[in-house]
Amino acid sequence: MPADMNDYFKKKKPNLNMNKPDNTGSTGGGSRGGGGNPLDGLGKGAPFILIAIVVAFALFAFKPFTIINSGEVGIKVRTGKFDETPLQPGLHFYIPVLQKIIPVNTRIRLITYSNSRGSEVGDNLTRGLSTESFEGGLKRNPAIQVLDKRGLTVNIDLAVLYSLKASTAPKTIEEWGASWEEKIVNSKVREVVRDVVGQYTAEQLPEMRNQIATAIQTKLSEKISALKGEPVLLSAVELRNIDLPAKIKEQIERVQIAKQEVTIAEQQKERAKQEAQRQAEIARGQAEKNRIEAQGEADKIRIEAEEQAKANRLISESLTPRLIELEQIKTQSEFNKALQVNKDAQIFLTPGGAVPNIWVDAKSKKEPTVAGQ
Repeated sequence: MPADMNDYFKKKKPNLNMNKPDNTGSTGGGSRGGGGNPLDGLGKGAPFILIAIVVAFALFAFKPFTIINSGEVGIKVRTGKFDETPLQPGLHFYIPVLQKIIPVNTRIRLITYSNSRGSEVGDNLTRGLSTESFEGGLKRNPAIQVLDKRGLTVNIDLAVLYSLKASTAPKTIEEWGASWEEKIVNSKVREVVRDVVGQYTAEQLPEMRNQIATAIQTKLSEKISALKGEPVLLSAVELRNIDLPAKIKEQIERVQIAKQEVTIAEQQKERAKQEAQRQAEIARGQAEKNRIEAQGEADKIRIEAEEQAKANRLISESLTPRLIELEQIKTQSEFNKALQVNKDAQIFLTPGGAVPNIWVDAKSKKEPTVAGQ
């Protein structure tokens, strides 16, 4: 057999075609020619078609790509080693067997500490890291049990909002693993809550609620920020409830009731004091009014007396002997006229004087005629 089979088949092809009398017949050489290159009938594009089929099959079978969604970063692992640079959202290719890409959720997450029952919720976007649903969104933990300053047990209901830092996500997963939330967030939250709440007595906790919430958030931020690379970004810490022992609750209720009663008594006392002050102001106003009226009346009398005295003084000063004599003459003239009319007229003398100035008609007493100075 020749070494170059293609040349052999090319040389034999004309003979084989000539030996075919019809479509059904075949010769010995024809039967040998049937074993030629099967790709010759596909033309020059056959190799490319075959390569495309192989590539499509490989893409379907091995799937050497992944899509990173918004709110995620990708971690490329090369033969077990993590790349420090995270992959941004989009389409990314990798070499199967030698490489793989792990999507990591960087959205804001919520972890709650409460004794109320509830199922775990998540968006299942941490493919490849953990099968727990809370990795994508929300995790519920039991309330944190804390001992107060006197050793009484107190349950703290808390909610923490946080997210994985995207720029350091590969390093964080490499160092802390898939359970980084438990190791970083959960452990630090419990530690800080116990440190802060342990400084107060159970009775003080409701009154110091705002200060306690602020202190927890501040110290938790400091502890997480102190970690290498600051792997977690803390958004907020919400103190939802402080569950006190039953006896402490009863004691606080009694104290609150007593305080309310004292407050009510003080309010009533204040109202009575204000009413007394109002009545006193009214009394003072009325007394001042009476004083002003009396003073006005006195001033009126004094002014009238002064004016009357002034008038009398003017009259007295104006009475001269000649004026008095003139008035006596006028009176005597009137007397004389009265006697001419009625000689029986009764005459009354003015005390201290000899000149009559009053007379009464004795004949007609019903209609007396009176005249005088």
